[in-house]
Amino acid sequence: MKTSDFYYDLPEELIAQHPAEPRDSSRLLVIDRESGAYEDKVFTDVIDYLREGDVLVVNNTKVIPARLIGHRKGFTGEVEFLLLKRIDYTHWRCIVRPGKKLNVGAEVVFSSELSARIVERGEEGERVVEFLFDGVFEDILARVGAMPLPPYIKEKLTDNSKYQTVYSKIDGSAAAPTAGLHFTNALLDRIRAKGIKVLEILLHVGLSTFRPVKAENIEDHKMHDEYYEISPEVAEEINRAKAEGRRVICVGTTSVRTLESAADRIGHLNPGSGNTDIFIYPPYTFKIVDALITNFHLPESTLLMLVSAFMGRENALAAYKHAVESKYRFFSFGDACFIVKR
Repeated sequence: MKTSDFYYDLPEELIAQHPAEPRDSSRLLVIDRESGAYEDKVFTDVIDYLREGDVLVVNNTKVIPARLIGHRKGFTGEVEFLLLKRIDYTHWRCIVRPGKKLNVGAEVVFSSELSARIVERGEEGERVVEFLFDGVFEDILARVGAMPLPPYIKEKLTDNSKYQTVYSKIDGSAAAPTAGLHFTNALLDRIRAKGIKVLEILLHVGLSTFRPVKAENIEDHKMHDEYYEISPEVAEEINRAKAEGRRVICVGTTSVRTLESAADRIGHLNPGSGNTDIFIYPPYTFKIVDALITNFHLPESTLLMLVSAFMGRENALAAYKHAVESKYRFFSFGDACFIVKR
């Protein structure tokens, strides 16, 4: 398939610049994945589409202040690092800008307590960076770093918690699993009270989220690996739900990619940890996931391709066209859709 097969036209004014307040007051487009029929709702209505016995799977990763602004040693021009993946205590894989000025050996100063040296260039232009500091890196990063908001968000974030899910726990992401931003603790309490289990898995969001599809044919696009964890208890609960015919509902594409990466050919979920570079696009047979809560995604993105694999490309693009015409808000702080099979 062609990357251009996943294009749609989005007016810039529909790109959300701030989250809804409260979080669960955002809009919700409920879509039948088979017929493509849809309903316009509010996110709190999501509970009406959940059934007793359902399993709701969320990604409990926590966004770190992964954006660093500094200057090359001996120069005054500004440079930017985006931390993607920790390699060891001092080394990280990063996106750097401007890349042409940050070659192997370049030294960058971020503050009096943090500097870095470029030690390796990656295949896709990313860098392996050695950080130089005295103290606890996480504490220094909290003081020096900033939240890594996507470039299409122009407004400054005054409260960093707005870019974290209410269930975020484990530091490591370079971006939020944004479908989860719509949930409040009160809504989750109501969901649990209805007899729905909320299960936590982990996937640290990395370069695959930021990297656009540049290949003409989507099969030629390569995903970068991202770290995930699934506990034995969670795997057992999901396997039991599948065996009993209960629905497994993923919150976000990161949860989908984690479960589908860890499933075997017969749909049994294996616990454990590792790295996944799974790329889901049409046609794809889902082994674990029965329904999906997600945001609206960028044109020609791997995330839109995953959604298209789940509900069909034509249905997905028709739903996105409806969302544009109905003036839904798009992307990280935007509205949500719930793709179900009723």
